[in-house]
Parts: sequence; C-alpha cells; structure tokens
Amino acid sequence: MSDFEVERRAQVATLVGVLPELFEALEWSAERIAAERETRLRAVIATAIERSPWHRQRLGGLDLDMSGERLLAALPPMTKNDLMTNFDAIVTDRRVTLSGIEAHLDGLGDGGFFLDGYTAVTSGGSTGQRGCFVYDRDFWPRFYGGCFRYILREAAAARREGRQLIMASVAAGHPSHASAGFGRVFGDALLSTVRLGVDSPVSNQVATLNAAQPQILTGYPSALHLLAEETHAGRLRISPRRLMIYSEPLLPEARLSIEAAWGVRVGNLYATSEVGAVGGPCDLGGSHLCEDMMVLEAVDAQGRPVPDGTRSAKVYLTSLSNHLLPLIRYEVTDEVTVLREPCPCGSAYRCVADVQGRLDDTFRYDEVIVHPYVFRDALGRHHQVVEYQVRQTGQGAQVDVRCTADLDVTALMRTLTDALRGIGLSDPRVEVRVVDAIARTKMGKLPRFVPLAAVPVG
Repeated sequence: MSDFEVERRAQVATLVGVLPELFEALEWSAERIAAERETRLRAVIATAIERSPWHRQRLGGLDLDMSGERLLAALPPMTKNDLMTNFDAIVTDRRVTLSGIEAHLDGLGDGGFFLDGYTAVTSGGSTGQRGCFVYDRDFWPRFYGGCFRYILREAAAARREGRQLIMASVAAGHPSHASAGFGRVFGDALLSTVRLGVDSPVSNQVATLNAAQPQILTGYPSALHLLAEETHAGRLRISPRRLMIYSEPLLPEARLSIEAAWGVRVGNLYATSEVGAVGGPCDLGGSHLCEDMMVLEAVDAQGRPVPDGTRSAKVYLTSLSNHLLPLIRYEVTDEVTVLREPCPCGSAYRCVADVQGRLDDTFRYDEVIVHPYVFRDALGRHHQVVEYQVRQTGQGAQVDVRCTADLDVTALMRTLTDALRGIGLSDPRVEVRVVDAIARTKMGKLPRFVPLAAVPVG
C-alpha cells in the first residue's frame, strides 16, 4: 500500500470520526452556537499568538479579556497580499514555506500530501492574484465534512438502510483545487462519487451521467447550466433528487434553467479555499452560515458593518478550525446579503442569499463605476444564452456568448450600449460575439467578468 493510500485512509477515518459532531452541530441552539464560536475563536487566537510570528506582532497588543467578537473588531483586516507576502511567518509550522508549497503544487500530478499529511491547494480570483492555502490532517476532513454534511447525513442514513448514494461532481479535475482534492481523498467515504472534469466534452459528461444515474448532482453552476440544457434537449436523462453548486456565482437565469430541468431546488454551497465551508445549502431557502466553523462579518467598502438585509461590499472571514494557517479577519470581496429573517426550517444558523459576485467584477471607467448586474440584467433576458464572458475595453466591453438558438446580436448590443450610456458612460462601445466555446481558467472556472487589468489564473 502506498504512503498516499495509508494517509488517505487515515484521513477518511478522521472524517468518519468527526461527522457525528458535525451532524449534531446542525441542531444547536443560537446560545450553543455562540458559546462554541467564542471558545474556538479564542483557541485560534491563542495558537496564532503562540506559534505565528506575524500574528504575534499583529495580536500582541490586544486585551485578551475582551469577548471574541470585540477582539475581532479591534483588529485590522488581513488581505491576500498580506498572506502571500508574509506566508512563512503566518503559518504555525516553521517547516512549511511558500516556496515548499509552490514546489509541491507544481509536482502534484495526480495528487499527494505535503509533509505530515498536510493538504495544499491554490486558488486565483478574477484579479489574477494567486493564493496558496494549507490545511493539517484535522482541518482537511472538517473542511470536506463542513461543505457536504447535509449530503453526508443523508448518505449515512442510506447506508444504515443498506443503500449507497451516488454523487456526481462536475468541477475542476486537478488535485491542486480543493474540489478535486476532496474527491481524490474522500470520494468513496459514505458516497460513491463520479468525478467529471468541467473541461471535458459535454457529450462525454452526458454519457457518463446517463450510465451512472446519480441521485446527487454537484458542481460549478456554469457546468450544471450546460447539463440542464442537455436535459431540456432530451440528451441527458437523469433524475437527481439533490442539486448543489459551488465555486462560482449562481446567476438567476442559471438557477431557473437548472431547477426547471430536474424539478429540484438548487442548493448553494458557499465555501472558500481560505477558510473552508462558509454557508451550507438549505432545501427551503438560502445557505445556512457555518457559524460553528467560521465567523463572517459583512461590511461596506470602508470596512464598516452593514445591517442584515443589506448587500455587503466584502466580508471578513475568520476560520475557527485551521490552526496551521490562521486566517483572522481575512478580507474576501464577495458581495453577501445576510438575511434578516430566520430560516423557515427552524435552524438557529443565520442564512445568506445567493452570492452573486465579487467587488473585483466591477468595471471602472474613470469616474463611472459599472456593476456586473448592468450586464447580467440584459444578458439574462435572452434564454438562448447559456454561457457568456464580459471583457472590459477602454470604452465599453467585448461580450462573448455561447447560445443554444439564434440570437439577435444587434438588439443585445443596443440594449447593453443603452444601459452603459444610461449610467453615465459617454459614447460606449459594445461588441457581442457568438462563439462555440469560452475558455476556462486552469482551475476550470468560467470568469464571467474580466476587468482591463485582470489576468485570470485560478
């Protein structure tokens, strides 16, 4: 048995051991959630001060008698640039270095662990700034378990009845991405997992899914949107009873198409490579915040808290479980709305609406700021468009679209031009091109909006 297989089985055993705790936590009261979050936050801060030189300097002057929430509020946020510039001083194992992780990722091939069973992944956003993240053998199973615990709870019940559920995942294929790494390590723990690379031909995906007949279908929303169109066309013939998307914004038109294809509500998993599970999908509404695993602060562009029901400009995330790479008030430019009302399912966890994008997606033309919804609104009216990418140009945008039927390109260009002019852009120029395919990033993601300076890498 290979060293990888020995470690993989050990981490599967860890996952199985923590699942009862993760399942039980779903039923916690608000008081229990708050108490556990306080305990875990203090433990992460204590580890960071003791073992991370960068955090020791950053946190050393804090009054540790304050409550955890006040401790956070007293701290400046940390950014991806902070992380990548000071990586070696932030990690709590002095053997772990950024150069070592980069070398490991470059030679990862079909997968493997780093040092003592550590897992390293990479991620890049629309700004093109690469990020590297590392997890120990305790947090990696918790990361997976936290993301999929609603599905795993159903799978555990099925197994007790002598059944095994089949889950198909259409996402990144390379193990340096978290979703692919999950499948490599945990793919057969409770679930039988069929992994499909998002960059594989759609016809191959259809054939594989028709043969597998999964009860659960997960993946990037852009990938499931294409498969929904294959279902509408009669080529894909599966009947999943649970759908879950992740890694990309779930656009309203994509949700409508996917739900119409299979008659099942789409669950939206909100997770980041930085801190793990952020929001787990609820069948009755939005995504329950994983407040037993992280702290989310929704803030405006100046870093001030925004009230529930208001879309944030960004969020600060704090992991409560990753003691190897402590990320405390880590800034992510996701636009998030924490819902005012409790979930109708009765859970004490707060909910967020579908995360629609990032501040990084916004185009700036001197004094004129164009939100991505200006383009989404127009593109979403055309049912023929199943994929698109908007690239900013000096005076407007180039829009590539992939269609399932004829599209009135002239009318779409006129609509987009008028929308840009309406928000103050003088003499806007918009080009719309119908293409056969739109290139994805190395991680298989489809960047919808590409600002002038951005070079997608992740």
